[in-house]
Amino acid sequence: MRKLAFDNDLYIKMQSEKIEERISQFGNKLYLELGGKLFDDYHASRILPGFQPDTKIKMLLKLKDRIEVMISINANDIEKNKVRSDLGITYDQDTIRLIDAFKAIDLYVGCVVITQYNNQASALAFKNKLEKLNIKVILHYPIANYPSNVSHIVSEEGYGLNEYHNTTRDLIIITAPGPGSGKMATCLSQMYHDNKRNIMSGYAKFETFPVWNLPLKHPINLAYEAATADLKDVNMIDPFHLESYNTLAVNYNRDVEVFPVLKTLFEKILGSCPYKSPTDMGVNMIGYCISDNDEAVLASKNEIIRRYYSALVNNRKDLASINEVNQIELIMNQANIDTTFRKVVTYANKKAEENNCPCCAIELSDGTVITGKTSSLLGAVSSCLLNTLKHLAGIDDSEFLILPSVIEPIQKLKINNLGNSNPRLHPDEVLIALAVSSTNNKNSELALSQLEKLKGCEIHSTVILQEVDVNTLKKLGMNLTQNPIYQSKKLYHKR
Repeated sequence: MRKLAFDNDLYIKMQSEKIEERISQFGNKLYLELGGKLFDDYHASRILPGFQPDTKIKMLLKLKDRIEVMISINANDIEKNKVRSDLGITYDQDTIRLIDAFKAIDLYVGCVVITQYNNQASALAFKNKLEKLNIKVILHYPIANYPSNVSHIVSEEGYGLNEYHNTTRDLIIITAPGPGSGKMATCLSQMYHDNKRNIMSGYAKFETFPVWNLPLKHPINLAYEAATADLKDVNMIDPFHLESYNTLAVNYNRDVEVFPVLKTLFEKILGSCPYKSPTDMGVNMIGYCISDNDEAVLASKNEIIRRYYSALVNNRKDLASINEVNQIELIMNQANIDTTFRKVVTYANKKAEENNCPCCAIELSDGTVITGKTSSLLGAVSSCLLNTLKHLAGIDDSEFLILPSVIEPIQKLKINNLGNSNPRLHPDEVLIALAVSSTNNKNSELALSQLEKLKGCEIHSTVILQEVDVNTLKKLGMNLTQNPIYQSKKLYHKR
C-alpha cells in the first residue's frame, strides 16, 4: 500500500473555510481565479500521495449553492487550435468538456468569456456554436499596452469596452482550459463594471502551486517549476511579502512581476488595494495539510524526473525545445537527483542491455520491480503488464494467462484485415484478450482482478510508445516515463 503524504479531508475543510472568509472580506461577492487543473489534478496527486485528482471539486461542492462559474478562453488559442497536452484535445473542445463536467455535478455555469477577441474567424465560429447550445458568451477585447498603461486600461476605452456578465452568485469561479486564457483580466474587468454599477466585489487567487509556506527549493516547489518549464515559470521569494511582514513566502515570477500593476489597478477600481503582496491574494492552504514530508519529498523527486523524460520525448517529437530539457536538468541538480533515482529506469535499461530489445519495468507500491521484454507475440509493455499481474495474483511465471492459440488469430486479424504492420499485441489488446480468457481460465480471472493495484505504480519503457499505449497506461492510473528513442529507424512515426 502506498504511503500517504497528504490529509485530504483536512484540506477540503480548511480550504473551503478560507474561501468563505475571503468572500466575506469583499461584501459577499468574490471573483476567484482558479489556476491549475480543477477536475483532474494528477500532478498534485502524484507529488502528494493522498491528494485526490478531484479534491478541489469536492471542496467547491461544499459551497455549491454560492458558486457561479465563468470560463475564459483566449481567441488566439482557438485560432491556433491549441491543444491541452494531457488530454489531447483543443482548448475550445476542453471548454465544452468543462461545461459538461460542471453541469454533471450541478455547478452553475454563467457564461464563457472569449478574451483577446479581434474578429478571429475561428473564435467567432466557436461563439456561434456555444450560443446554439444555449450557452451565454461575452467578448473581451485586446487593450493596447496591457498591463502597463493603467489609466487607459481602467477607463471606458479599456475595460469599459469589454462586455459584462451580470453575475447572480457571491462566489464567481474563473477557470480556463489552460494558462494564458485571461483569467485575471476577466476578474478585473468584471470588478470594473461592478464598481460602475455600485456593486462591491473583490478578487482572490486559488493557485495550488507553488506552495507559499514551504521553502523555495523544497522538492514540491521544484516539481512545480519542472511542470511549468515550458512556460518559463520560476519560483522566487515574494519581495513584497518580505518587506510588508518580514516573512519569507514563495510565489512565482509572473505574479511578482505583475503585482505593482495589479495593485494600481485595484486602487483605480476600488480606491485602495486590499493586498500588500501577491502572496496575500492567494487562498492556498495545501501546505498546512501535508502529513508526511518525507513521502512528499520522495514523490516530488520522482515527478521531477518524470517531467524530464517527458520533455526529452517531446523534444524528440519536435513538440518541445531543448531549452525546456535544460531547464529541468537544472531543477534536477537543485534537487540533488539524477535519472538513477527513478528505480524503474535503471531496471528497464539493464533489461534492454541484456536482451538487446525494447524492455519495460514496473515498480509496485511495495518497491518490487517487475520487468518484461519484447517477444514475437507481445510488446514489452504488454509482457510487463502480464508479468506484473501474475506476481500480484501469486501465479507462477510459467503459467499462460492468454494461450498463444488465442493471441495468434488476433495477430492475423491485425496484419491481414486491419492493415497493421506490427503483429505484437498492444496493452489494450492484451487486456481485452485477458478478459476473454478469464471466462474459462481461473488464473486469467484472478490476474484480471489485480488491475486496480496498478494504479499509482511507476512504469518505464526503453522506447517511445504509441499514443494508444500511453493512453491505456493513463487509464490504468500508471505513471509513465520513456526513453527518447524510437523502436524503428523509420523517418515517420505516429504520435
